[in-house]
Amino acid sequence: MSFHEIRFPANLSFGSVGGPERRTEVVTLANGFEERNTPWEHSRRRYDAGIGMRSLDDVEMLIAFFEARRGQLHAFRWKDWSDFKSGLPSADPAFTDQILGWGDGATTEYQLIKTYRSGSDTYARPIQKPVEGTVKLGLKGDPQIEGTQYSVDLTTGVVTFVTAPEDGAEVTAGYEFDVPVRFDTDRVHTSVASFQAGEAPNVPVVEVRV
Repeated sequence: MSFHEIRFPANLSFGSVGGPERRTEVVTLANGFEERNTPWEHSRRRYDAGIGMRSLDDVEMLIAFFEARRGQLHAFRWKDWSDFKSGLPSADPAFTDQILGWGDGATTEYQLIKTYRSGSDTYARPIQKPVEGTVKLGLKGDPQIEGTQYSVDLTTGVVTFVTAPEDGAEVTAGYEFDVPVRFDTDRVHTSVASFQAGEAPNVPVVEVRV
């Protein structure tokens, strides 16, 4: 799959509508009970890129981005303004935000993840498109120095320590991140008259697996 490491203009995605979706297969039995199962381990997000259009200049920017991606052909980065940080939306990312794992004395690579909690249940979401300059790593409660003690692959979300963390050492991280998406249509319908009347084009965007 072709992926362009470029972000959809953040000022255009601001105000867009979207969020996660799940796929659940529900079978109702003869006795009225249900059996529920899902073929998806991870959720998939959908957005509408057209709602953020506020002017004809915005529409021109959208069309240029759409054409450069060849419609659905090439995926790209998307800033989900409702969920783009490792911690609380009101706080700056801190190296203590998320637990990535524990050292074993041999492993040097760790995948960035974001864990969602509700009660005693959790969901660990792989973060594969961190934002450059925002990733902060911690080891045993101490901040680490990027470029000296670790490096970050911005295309996969894998962080690599120069020296493997010792056995039992807690590895933590904080960061901002984008969502890998593609356009979910090969056409964009716009009209100067309808746009001036307050109607925004419908431009669906869907998350992709990378």
